[in-house]
Amino acid sequence: MPISEPTAAARVRRPIERIGATVLREFVQAIVSGEYAAGQILPTEAELTTEFGVSRTVIRETMKRLQEKGMITVAQGRGTHVQPITSWNVLDPLVLSTMIGNDRTLGVLDDLSVVRSALEAEMAGDVAGSVDEQARVLLRERIDDMAESVADSSVFREADVQFHLAVMDLSGNALAANIARALILHAVHSDRYLGLDPTHAFELTLAEHQAVVDAIDAGDQARAREAMREHILGSWQRRRLPTDRSSS
Repeated sequence: MPISEPTAAARVRRPIERIGATVLREFVQAIVSGEYAAGQILPTEAELTTEFGVSRTVIRETMKRLQEKGMITVAQGRGTHVQPITSWNVLDPLVLSTMIGNDRTLGVLDDLSVVRSALEAEMAGDVAGSVDEQARVLLRERIDDMAESVADSSVFREADVQFHLAVMDLSGNALAANIARALILHAVHSDRYLGLDPTHAFELTLAEHQAVVDAIDAGDQARAREAMREHILGSWQRRRLPTDRSSS
């Protein structure tokens, strides 16, 4: 069956969607950076249409998307108000990546590491409590992948991520795994999160992963939790760039 030519509407829709995505990113950036502060009333729809040089349809769709992300509220007759960070959907990919990108003091990444350590420690304990031979084999394979790539930073980091994802999947805790997966997959794309590579950093990281595997292999839930928690927090502190969290 011959492929029909795209309709005019279809040809127009793609650039409109790209424009809408660009405007949305600019709005999220403006809110996260504080250009539009919490409690502030946004300009009117007509003013935003002029400012961004786009149609009212694009602005309305952008406002709808920002509402879905918890970043604004729209009240008839009272305008559009910017919401505080406590209302944002911080697991939304665009919101989270923008927060990380604007994290000059590394406070967001500090908090992210604490949350990751808590979730992944519990999942490691869960795996230790129900470990079977199939799980043992999988984790040994992930450790071997890391050991074989110590000399290649990009390959090692990917193997590191795959190890953590394997523990998440084996835990059977879908909610914790989904949250932790969102955190780690967005963090690893940030140069700030990758930070420094101290001497023998990868060897230390490999040893910490091995400690997690040893605890899981032994069925020691408490030791598995502690090993995972110490690894995530310790490796972040090794990588963390020097900065003052209290600075503005």
